Amino acid sequence: MRLLVTWLINAAALMALPYLMSSVSMSNFTTALIAALVLGLVNTLIRPVLVILTLPVTVISLGLFILVINAFLFWVVARYIDGFDVGGFGSAFIAAILYSIISWALATLLLRDKDGNA
Repeated sequence: MRLLVTWLINAAALMALPYLMSSVSMSNFTTALIAALVLGLVNTLIRPVLVILTLPVTVISLGLFILVINAFLFWVVARYIDGFDVGGFGSAFIAAILYSIISWALATLLLRDKDGNA
């Protein structure tokens, strides 16, 4: 059940992005659900490989290169899903950061256990 709620939270975060950035568009909630699912799969399967491959650059940049990896994956997913458009890599960079903040905030508010822990 928690996985389903997390998926819905991520889709809601994607739906909020067009209201914050004019360079991001989402056609409907179904597209947001598909995009959230694909983003989750890409972040689970491809992101760790990219992080390992770019480890020297990540270490030199004190971890900031991971933001570039997140933006790249966000941009790639937006390119392959119809109805989910991002203006460019710079927009994807900002959108990926906003998406992370929004989904973290919603998850913190909505996914608390009975002890109050997230």
